[in-house]
Amino acid sequence: MLTDRTTPIRRSHRLDRLPPYVFVTISQNVQRLTAAGHDIIRFDIGNPDMPPPPHVIETLAQTASNPGQHGYAGYRGIPAFRQAVAAYYQQRFDVTLDPESEVLPLIGSKEGIVNLMLAHVDENAVVLVPEIGYPAYEMGAKLAGGTVAFVPMPRENGYLLDVEQIAPEDAQKAQILWVNYPNNPTGANATQSFYKQVVAFCREHSILLTSDNPYVEVMYDGASGISALQADPDKACTVEFMSFSKSYNMAGWRLGAVVGNAAALKNLLHVKSNMDSGHFKAIYHAGISALEQTPAEWIAQRNAIYQRRRDLIMNTLTDTGLEAEAPQGAMYIWARVIDGSAEDYVLSALNDAHVSIAPGAAYGPGGDGYLRLSVGVPDERLQEGLQRLKTWYTKQ
Repeated sequence: MLTDRTTPIRRSHRLDRLPPYVFVTISQNVQRLTAAGHDIIRFDIGNPDMPPPPHVIETLAQTASNPGQHGYAGYRGIPAFRQAVAAYYQQRFDVTLDPESEVLPLIGSKEGIVNLMLAHVDENAVVLVPEIGYPAYEMGAKLAGGTVAFVPMPRENGYLLDVEQIAPEDAQKAQILWVNYPNNPTGANATQSFYKQVVAFCREHSILLTSDNPYVEVMYDGASGISALQADPDKACTVEFMSFSKSYNMAGWRLGAVVGNAAALKNLLHVKSNMDSGHFKAIYHAGISALEQTPAEWIAQRNAIYQRRRDLIMNTLTDTGLEAEAPQGAMYIWARVIDGSAEDYVLSALNDAHVSIAPGAAYGPGGDGYLRLSVGVPDERLQEGLQRLKTWYTKQ
């Protein structure tokens, strides 16, 4: 006889440490309103709206058509990809990398961020995380069983991480320090002197400095992104994540790499080789094409479009109840809500203006009162979304 009952399924206690990922929640709300017949304009997600360079797509198609380019590529990817990444770092930053031991492909940098912490963070060890930053830093530390200590990023100091405010007991227990410039979400850029200070701090306390650098090629007003490895040419304590998603409009291709300290990369490979089997070979060849064949003019033209959108948003902010400083890089406007709470602003903008915006609190305790708007929105949709916000705010 059948009975109407369900079998209790136990889940891991590590999930109790994690709130739902912010963009999953946002997407669910967008889907709910879309299903009800509303047209939602999404300012919340950093998704490039333009395609990759044509030669990247052509390389993918040609390689995929070659019968000899199928099958597993190996846990460390193909040598030509690692060599292309090393050549890029040499040309772009004057940083020398050994392609055999100091370059490791990733299935997108987010995967590497979390797996690096599984490889280096012990139970209850401290992970130093920016008080405003990409959520994966905090969530990856918690998945690994670590304890998060947030590091101040004073607005008056250009949102640069202030290592002098790290408590001595946290510095003693810390195993990883995260930095991210050009910064998501503030758009701030780092300086050589800043990286020298942070590298010195990490060397003094035997901490692995992890630089997340996916926006290094998304810069405005003639500025240029730099690498943390320029301050640690011996790679004594530093690794850096690079991604093709934002640099070459290859979001969804899930291609990135981590470079730097050979021991740290070996540890990460130990984790990854038990979890994944690398990419389809054609993806690696497309990445090589992006690194070797993309002209500086293509990047400059793409950034000019983003900058024009940035300026359009900046010129509209006061009419929507927001204020911000123009970002130097990345794809976002980090705006403060002038009156009321940012949470109420985001909810009302979504439900009443049908514009989806990322809440600042999702990026850490330093994000309270702020929200994030993306420039990765086609021009017509961007203009319409801004007009919706102006009309909605005026009626408040």
